[in-house]
Amino acid sequence: MASREPSVFVVDDDEPVRDSTRALLESHGLPVNAFASAAALLDAELLQHGDCLVLDNHMPGMTGVEFVETLRARDIRIPVIMFTGRADAALRQRALRAGVLVVLDKPVNEEHLLQAISLARLSADDIH
Repeated sequence: MASREPSVFVVDDDEPVRDSTRALLESHGLPVNAFASAAALLDAELLQHGDCLVLDNHMPGMTGVEFVETLRARDIRIPVIMFTGRADAALRQRALRAGVLVVLDKPVNEEHLLQAISLARLSADDIH
């Protein structure tokens, strides 16, 4: 596979949220690849080119936390930011144990998301 520019991956089954998140990040000069499901991102085999993963937790098929657990089981260490509209202490604890860097509540504050992505991209530099 040809080398690609590192990218921020956005995974959300809600198309308007996915599209608005992509537009926000692109408006700040970030290269973005967006996917409707965790499985779609896995199938694309692009994770080695990513420097940050932004995903929703509540998605059909595989939740965000389950996806992160799958990535970690495969020794994929991409920094992850997860957002959710239904966070509770147990979910946050499970997400952080799985390796999620930041859990944000929906509706996501744009500035908080951008700050979390900056932190995640710095973490990615240490990984790559």
